[in-house]
Amino acid sequence: MFERLKKALTGAAPADTTHSRGDAVSEWAGMQGFAYTGSGDGKGFALQGQVSGRPWKLERGAASRQYIRGEEIRARAELKVNEDVSVLIMNRPMKDVLEKRAYAMYTDTLQTTADPNLPEEMRWLAMYAEVGWSSLPDPFWARYAVMADQREHALAWIDPNLASLMLAWPEPAPQAEVPFILMLMRGKLYLRMQYTPADMPTLEHAATVFTSACEAAIAGLSTDIPL
Repeated sequence: MFERLKKALTGAAPADTTHSRGDAVSEWAGMQGFAYTGSGDGKGFALQGQVSGRPWKLERGAASRQYIRGEEIRARAELKVNEDVSVLIMNRPMKDVLEKRAYAMYTDTLQTTADPNLPEEMRWLAMYAEVGWSSLPDPFWARYAVMADQREHALAWIDPNLASLMLAWPEPAPQAEVPFILMLMRGKLYLRMQYTPADMPTLEHAATVFTSACEAAIAGLSTDIPL
């Protein structure tokens, strides 16, 4: 009775959009055959699935990198492909920002020790050379940079289908400046991106990009020997 009186005096309570978003993600995950786990705060969640028998996990949560604002989508898959392969795909505006930051750090005569808060992505930029090839469209190279230990490894992984998906974000699409990383290293695949815009189309497409990247890596870099 007291709850009904409260509603009558104050008006209907606003819709719980956080809960409705969680329901939408859970329903979509079920349709895709993914396991869904919500977090206690009602905002974050985790999805789990398999691609070609290899397990993967995708999470939404608070950003764990300084260059990401708000929330991020991060994913990891145990692909068991060639562990010697190291390939990094990064959106080009983010690469430019990190390179400028690294340059400023190294030219600062007052800085005598390395900043422990520097993201490991800056070390990757120093370790791996940027590579490219003509079979992928110019818009891909305008938006993304590819760094690799060997150019052949990048060629074996990034096929035209994956490149096309990385350009086909649904509207309202993430802008080219939104931080995005796909990294293949030590037989594992990682995704990290700023969750902007934070909507279902962006989440669904991020999951499609990640699982397609898994499939492409397995197809091009698997060490399995057919029986």
